Amino acid sequence: MTARTSPRPYPRLLADVGGTNVRLAMQGQVDGPLQHVGSYACASYPGLLEAIRHHLAVETLDCPRWGAIGIATAITGDVVRMTNHPWSFSIRELEASLGMEQLMVLNDFSALAMSLPALREDERWQIGGGAPIARAPMALIGPGTGLGVSGLVPALSGAGMVPIAGEGGHVTLSSFNNEERAALEILHWRYGHASAERALSGPGLENLYMALGQVRGGHVRELAAHEVTAAAQATRDPLATDTLELFSSLLGNVAGNLALTLGARGGVYVGGGIVQWLDKHFNAARFRQSFEAKGRFRDFLSQIPSYIIPSTEQAALKGASLALDAGLAR
Repeated sequence: MTARTSPRPYPRLLADVGGTNVRLAMQGQVDGPLQHVGSYACASYPGLLEAIRHHLAVETLDCPRWGAIGIATAITGDVVRMTNHPWSFSIRELEASLGMEQLMVLNDFSALAMSLPALREDERWQIGGGAPIARAPMALIGPGTGLGVSGLVPALSGAGMVPIAGEGGHVTLSSFNNEERAALEILHWRYGHASAERALSGPGLENLYMALGQVRGGHVRELAAHEVTAAAQATRDPLATDTLELFSSLLGNVAGNLALTLGARGGVYVGGGIVQWLDKHFNAARFRQSFEAKGRFRDFLSQIPSYIIPSTEQAALKGASLALDAGLAR
């Protein structure tokens, strides 16, 4: 939407809308802490407007005049339709219904990307690679209900960084060995296209578990994503453990492709809700092996640092606020 200038764009409403949960918060001043934070199941509300109104009522708040929403879908115009949830809405109508002066809506991973330069050392941990290059592009990938992909590139003006709004989660998956290739063939047969999101997400982890089981010719019972990780943690299901190994390898492959595409010498960041579930079962060695396995560009990729963001909830909301600042400043 076209930004409107204002002498005081605070307080502001911030939202991070995923395929499963919507997180809402208020921010009262520049660089101020997030307040009145709430998280709600998307399935509990007919639409985003109702979720926002519920949050405001619970927190006994009036709706502010400014706000920013990061949402898990591509923003191509006024009408927003989520990829992995039934919600849809008009940005203009939502803005009017809430009585807001300015409501910015952007892809959720574009919002999260805005927060990357401000992450503290205790908000990320490095797995492999060297030191990041200042003002070089940065890449972001995150498995959750879907697979979010974004990044930051330097602005042509030389001032600041610009987030990328794309749908890189739907690129085609590739494989490194016969078993990986056979598992992806099953996904291709099932869906017609073995996209990265079909394997690297919550539903994707379930798909991988079933596919790998079929490749090995055993009887496989259906497990939810959290059940796969729980079974691996309890070391009672070798298939679950191997599924997480495969997940780590495929994620490294896609992340390496993204790093090459963006020239992301500022670092590659991995966030998303699934990363928190994987915990110690995320195989950093397999991730980096696949990340760097790009033939003549192995040495190039080996120098690029990769980072895990263990919790992205606050970062995504703060990134939406930074995006609103950038929009208001234009």
